[in-house]
Amino acid sequence: MRTRVGLVLEEFLADYTAVLGRVGEELSDLEAPLQAAVLAGGKRLRPLFAYWGGRAAGAPDGEELVRAAASLELLHAFALIHDDVMDDSDLRRGRPSAHRALAAAHQAAGRHGDPDRYGSAAAILLGDLLLVLSEQMLVSSGAGIRVRDVFASMRLELMAGQYLDIAAPTRGGVSLERALRIARYKSGKYTVEAPLHLGAAVAGAPAAVVDAYTAFALPIGEAFQLRDDLLGVFGDSAVTGKPSGEDLREGKQTALIALTRTHASPAGQELLAAQLGHPSLDVDALRGVIVDSGACERVERMIADRCEHALAVLDAAPLAPEGRDALRELAIAAANRHA
Repeated sequence: MRTRVGLVLEEFLADYTAVLGRVGEELSDLEAPLQAAVLAGGKRLRPLFAYWGGRAAGAPDGEELVRAAASLELLHAFALIHDDVMDDSDLRRGRPSAHRALAAAHQAAGRHGDPDRYGSAAAILLGDLLLVLSEQMLVSSGAGIRVRDVFASMRLELMAGQYLDIAAPTRGGVSLERALRIARYKSGKYTVEAPLHLGAAVAGAPAAVVDAYTAFALPIGEAFQLRDDLLGVFGDSAVTGKPSGEDLREGKQTALIALTRTHASPAGQELLAAQLGHPSLDVDALRGVIVDSGACERVERMIADRCEHALAVLDAAPLAPEGRDALRELAIAAANRHA
């Protein structure tokens, strides 16, 4: 299925690259970062959840489902490019992030102006282009109004969640409850719930299936983001493709940090308050505070509890066996990944 999604995306982007080329040869500058954002790697989780959500709900293995599912990868690429600009990230999937690659190309060509300013502006427009193309691809699948409504809600919740994420550090420490709300809207709902709902809409599934998908997806989506929180602090950069400890430098107000703030020693709380979000922080020292507080073990238990609950819901849902089995595998993989 990952191969099929990749081929559909490659064909779709080739058509639109030709269209952009007719506008002006300058737009060829965007071709390499566009290809890197969409075709170079990625787990394809959102298309996979959409595809198997549709199959489990009775949709046939047809062009409409595959293209509708693949459109979510364009939406995801948009979100990652804008996220990297907002976080000023250097790397994505082990390669220079889009705004860094565009800045480097500007500088290498000896063009006028500030390369970094150009790189950020061009990356924002590239992300906007991918957002437009994601809807174009969804429409080209022949998706009906119900599918498009799911897609519209998905985009709205994604934008709202991203704002919650950037707003949290400006308000100081956040509670565990608030950190989980950020996780739900920034990542969980658009990674699992909305793709499943999109697949269900393609299948014309009844409300009972949609409700079961929500009950399954929300805990798995939270588990996915909780795992991401751990990887953002302790992940191996050679595996994650992002600098180790980046979430600490960015001052991300995650559930891991909320639990650390609550359970750390007074000295640990003082160190966390002083260093979190500072570019020159001592990553190893903050990791020690997090480990000593027991926050890692608490997050692992939260992940395990959410997975157990979600899989029990999945087992009881009125779904086709093949699709149910695939969704079980996807859920376990999403919650226990290393990158």
